[in-house]
Amino acid sequence: MTSLTRVVVVLCVVPLVASAQKTVTEDRDWAKPAVTLQGSLEADWIVRVGDVDNLGFGWPEGFDPFCGRMSDSHGWPWDPAPNDVPGLDRILLSSKYTDGEGCGGDGYSRSVEPKTAKPVAIKLPTAALKGATVSNAFLQLFIDDFQAPSMGSRFQVLLNGKRFTEAEKVLAAIDQSGPVGKLISVPIPEDFFADLTSRPELLLVIDETRGCADGWALDFVRLLVNRKRENTCKGTVRGQVLDQETEAPLAKARVFLADKTSVETDAEGRFVIPGVPTGFEVVTASAPGYADGSGTADVGQGEDNPEVVIRLEKGKALTFDKKALKVGEKLELKTILFDQGKADLKPKSKPELDKVVAFLRANPSAEIELSGHTSSEGDAQSNRSLSYRRVKACKDYITEKGVDPGRISAVGHGPDLPVAPNDTEKNRQKNRRVELRLVKN
Repeated sequence: MTSLTRVVVVLCVVPLVASAQKTVTEDRDWAKPAVTLQGSLEADWIVRVGDVDNLGFGWPEGFDPFCGRMSDSHGWPWDPAPNDVPGLDRILLSSKYTDGEGCGGDGYSRSVEPKTAKPVAIKLPTAALKGATVSNAFLQLFIDDFQAPSMGSRFQVLLNGKRFTEAEKVLAAIDQSGPVGKLISVPIPEDFFADLTSRPELLLVIDETRGCADGWALDFVRLLVNRKRENTCKGTVRGQVLDQETEAPLAKARVFLADKTSVETDAEGRFVIPGVPTGFEVVTASAPGYADGSGTADVGQGEDNPEVVIRLEKGKALTFDKKALKVGEKLELKTILFDQGKADLKPKSKPELDKVVAFLRANPSAEIELSGHTSSEGDAQSNRSLSYRRVKACKDYITEKGVDPGRISAVGHGPDLPVAPNDTEKNRQKNRRVELRLVKN
């Protein structure tokens, strides 16, 4: 494909494996090992590496990997084709894998030679993005047989050598078997945007850090820049949040997706999230007094998707700065100071963040969320960006003290969650805050 034509109709016929496919994407030449598209209906830029062929097994009649649910199960082992991109269309094992003792033990790991199954850097060319303005970016992976919850594996994701902890959390929650494949879409945080627009390529490395005998595979990888959510296949996610011990429904629990879309459960603990882009979606729930819990939604186009049940476990309170902090509870961090419109930490902020460092060192299994909030003056999206950059600066300060970045989530809400009306300067000051929430103890 040498040029793009913008059309009104987004359903297009795509030939593959002798069957007629339908898809919303203009990335339709699935046999190509690499594609870069600009100005499509789906996103301003699409960069794909890897052919779209379900690891060489092909797709069932009428199946669309961008809009459908999980693929059918397939056999193993298999040999990569000579033109398959390194790191794709093949079984992979941890770079630390030796004999698999201690965790794992799936069929993939027993069917390949470990020395030839080590992960490699997957290169996504980004020269076409030089100087672009990025408002959002997503990493899409068509994953196969990731089983962290049942195998005890722990995946690490690096983008240009930097931890992509948001993707790690998604992979930690997914338990595939069969083996089957499914698309996941993970928002890329703003601090990676400069790499997208200033470097000739984005290097993606996925590895397992414990040496588990948990083999996995990737069919293709896509980078979507300035994704247009309205032009994606979408489905509805329904579910319920329960107390793990009693099975009692939890009302007013917060349920949220990776892109910060959130709803609250009703009196029966039930929730409905419409318009969710298709793919595997990790759905997380939080409630005061409970550790965060998650479930995976296999989202296909339309309403007919399996219900997600999330069970939350009660947690104990921990001590933060000589005060009890319940799991699931939020507190405002005082004296976190920045200059107007900037995200550079002022020296007076550091004593408060040192308390966070001390808390995390004293409680090595604890995980926290740092959230940034602003008042309503100015552009809302700019405020969300500013609030994210500010809490990211807080996270960076904490991790520079030796805390694992995987224990800290950074979220910028901007003006979206005020604690007071934005009608007076005193109230606006209340809304300009950084909060800590204990996610897990």
